[in-house]
Parts: sequence; structure tokens; C-alpha cells
Amino acid sequence: MKIAVDIDDTLNVVDRVGTAGAYIARKNLPFHIADANSNMFVKVYDWRLPDVLEFIKNGGVAAFTEAPARRGAREVLGSLREAGHEVVILTSRPKSWFINPEKISRDWLEKRRIPYDELVAECDDKGAYCLEHGIGAIVDDSLETCLRAQELGVSAVLAVGKHNIARAHEVRYAGADWRQIASALAHIISLQVS
Repeated sequence: MKIAVDIDDTLNVVDRVGTAGAYIARKNLPFHIADANSNMFVKVYDWRLPDVLEFIKNGGVAAFTEAPARRGAREVLGSLREAGHEVVILTSRPKSWFINPEKISRDWLEKRRIPYDELVAECDDKGAYCLEHGIGAIVDDSLETCLRAQELGVSAVLAVGKHNIARAHEVRYAGADWRQIASALAHIISLQVS
């Protein structure tokens, strides 16, 4: 089975509050925390997209490039590949933030020895991509991505975090850590075999 896996907040842990907070303090900017649990920089502080893009341009991209891998991710993806499954890293990272999102993503994956078969960056509609490319399951922290995939008949596993826990029940499968994600994927795989 082909399995798609997101990077940010799925394979890694992005510290948006700390990274942006240090930048805001260093630049003595007037921004304050708006939603400490948000998985989007533009919503974490009371700033606008141009402010976020300036932050990214001035070193904020390190929040992504230096983000640690979530515990167990490497081992689960390695086990899936050993069992004959194909792992497609599927990220929506845009050029406007990352200049070369594929290279930055590949560097992050290789530095952390994350096993995968293929990398696709700048993917706006991951559910449609999965459907078009024969991907049977996707693991992502975006509730919208998982709901869209389910709507299209692709099994989705929500990587649960503070930003999506209140609505996690809307996705058929979910996991708060990679052990739980692996269990959900094993169930999905068993359904494909039977």
C-alpha cells in the first residue's frame, strides 16, 4: 500500500510560540500571543501574513528546518517500508516560505534519517493527490486535509495535537503519538488485505 505522510506537526514538532516569540522580543515588535495552540504561524500571534513572511525571511524558517522529529516516526516509517509499503512524504510547504521546499524538506528528512520512497512538496490538495496517485492512506495533522481525503475515499489518520484535539473525533482514525498512528495504519492495511 502507498501511504502519504505530512512533515510539519506530523513527522516533526514545530515550536511556533518560542521561535516567533524570540524574534518578536529581539525586534521589540508589538505582537502578542493570540492562539498558542495554533498550527499556523499567522494565527499564533496577533500579526498579519506580511509580518509572518518577514519573520520567515529573517530566520524564522529555522522553526521548520531545526524542528525535532516526533518520537517513533522514524521507526514506524522504517517498519512500513520493511513490510513492503511505499511511503510518500507529502507536504504543502510553499515556495513563498521555503524558496526550495523540496530541498529543505529532503535535508530535514535526511538529517533525521527518516525513511521514505518519494517526496512531493507544494501540494495544496493532498486528498486529491492521494486519489490521483493510488495512495491508500494519509497521515496528517490537518483536520481539513484528513476530512478531504476521507471524502474522496482515502483513509486518513489524524496526527493529534493541541491544535486539533477538540475535533479529532471527526476523522475516523487518529493517533496522539506514532505508536497510535502505527496501530491505526495497521488496521487500515488489514482492511485492504481482507
